[in-house]
Amino acid sequence: MGNSIKNIIIIGLQPWYTQIGSTCKSIALELSKTHQILYVNTPINRKAILKKYAQLEYHYEVIRKKKPALIQLEKNFWNLYPPTIHESINWIPVPKLFDKLNQINNKRLAKDIQWAVNQIGFKNYILFNDNDMLRGYYLKEILNPDLYIYLLRDFVTAVPYFQRHGSRLEPLIAAKADIAIGNSKYMLKYLKRFNPNSYFVGTGCDIKIFNGRETYPIPDDLKSIPHPIVGYTGALIVDRLDINIIEHIARTLENWSVVLIGPEDRTFAKSILHHIPNIYFLGLKKPEELPIYVSHFDVCINPQLINQLTIGNYPLKIDEYLAMGKPVVATKTDAMQMFLPYCYLAKDKYEFTKLICIAHKENNHIEKERRIQYASTHTWENTVKQIMNIIDQTHERKTSNHFHE
Repeated sequence: MGNSIKNIIIIGLQPWYTQIGSTCKSIALELSKTHQILYVNTPINRKAILKKYAQLEYHYEVIRKKKPALIQLEKNFWNLYPPTIHESINWIPVPKLFDKLNQINNKRLAKDIQWAVNQIGFKNYILFNDNDMLRGYYLKEILNPDLYIYLLRDFVTAVPYFQRHGSRLEPLIAAKADIAIGNSKYMLKYLKRFNPNSYFVGTGCDIKIFNGRETYPIPDDLKSIPHPIVGYTGALIVDRLDINIIEHIARTLENWSVVLIGPEDRTFAKSILHHIPNIYFLGLKKPEELPIYVSHFDVCINPQLINQLTIGNYPLKIDEYLAMGKPVVATKTDAMQMFLPYCYLAKDKYEFTKLICIAHKENNHIEKERRIQYASTHTWENTVKQIMNIIDQTHERKTSNHFHE
């Protein structure tokens, strides 16, 4: 394979049209600079057809054969809306029955992918699976790619939906992958139990967008919010963020403003946080708008809830905060240890408020530059270089083994 242009098919848990940034989308974009990419959106199941979700309207039109299923977004980048409906099977409690029906769903997805491959003209390809242990379980056997890669970046098996069958299938899919990648040392340790060809590849950051040396105008919805500001950007999800920590920060640091940017789940939308006067919800922003807001935060936070879902996470937002030169206070987890001494790590809500004040007091131009320099080593370019080096080494090893057989 060497440095040749590769054809890479990417499947995963997030469709291309998802509104927030993601590791998988960023990797796909970076790969497309030098390789050909087919990004496969999440297939629609029968339950979603009945629900009629507004964000799926284009995909519904594809299924009705009124819109094209395959779109070329850039010179080297295609996006597939799988036109075949999948059966809603996750509720089935019997493993053998689920596996049989899941194989049928996998065959439907494989057929759609093969159609797109034929349209584009890929001859050989690598299949890159971003955390989808269900819809991607049989694709290695059905499609027979040159290499099959499984990326573990989230312990989604802690979520009830994936717990039923994902907790059983994830070790198996990790074991049969040619390459297993964990985006934290914690996840690497987990993958190594099932696959010796497991590697740690951290998450990247777009330092062209998150440029801490730029001067940004104050957004209109931030102008009336008094400083100092402690801020958070990202999805506001009760399974991932500790509402008690956020409440404690706002009530203890009464002279501070707490700014939360991102889409909320139902629990957050109904939480006590909306009744605390120095907490401001500014809603979902476009990815390119986030640096503008972060530039006006005095301290950035990641008040992560510690559970099986989050314990091994490499939080993308930490690199983004640091790239903006901001002091950062985050929940102390195994995955966060690598960010020391560039972040302040809190073990509870009391340490959070204490460290926010310390971080604000200790902030200066020298510390800002140190954080920016550190974040500049965590680029998507470096992330993809690591992945491609692993791919080349694995391909050479497979070729050598085949030659000696």
